[in-house]
Amino acid sequence: MKRLAICLAAALVAAVVLSPAPAWAQTETRVTGGGGGVFPSGATFNDVPLAGLKFGMGVIISADGPAKGQFQATLLGPSASIEINGKVSAGSTGSGGTATLSGACSLDLGDGNLPLLNVPFTVAVTTNAEGRGALGLVIGATSLPAVTVNEGSMTIQ
Repeated sequence: MKRLAICLAAALVAAVVLSPAPAWAQTETRVTGGGGGVFPSGATFNDVPLAGLKFGMGVIISADGPAKGQFQATLLGPSASIEINGKVSAGSTGSGGTATLSGACSLDLGDGNLPLLNVPFTVAVTTNAEGRGALGLVIGATSLPAVTVNEGSMTIQ
């Protein structure tokens, strides 16, 4: 009887370990990265001149569009830094190493006032063969010029 119980337990463990992943797990996309980049000359946000950006992201996009994860960025200016802390709730992927992430963020303008809450944001991620590429960022109704990522890395898989 003891031997039968051990065989059944071993068969159950093997069935669980060797079974294929659920369909939703096979169709999700992971968008990850961290690094920095530069804005083109003349970029501004809220009248603050921007030189660069530091970012970090970890997001899972399901095949039908819902996503979960975080996007964090610091917009770097000569006299101020603007902090974006976003919760990603939707996403999509395209061909050629592209993904679009969106959700709501807190926005600290670095001016001593309390952060703005629930500000909509969208990030367009484009990767290249070197794991870099570009980030396009829309904060509220403001579209920023694309940032060329020149340090760190990004992946869409």
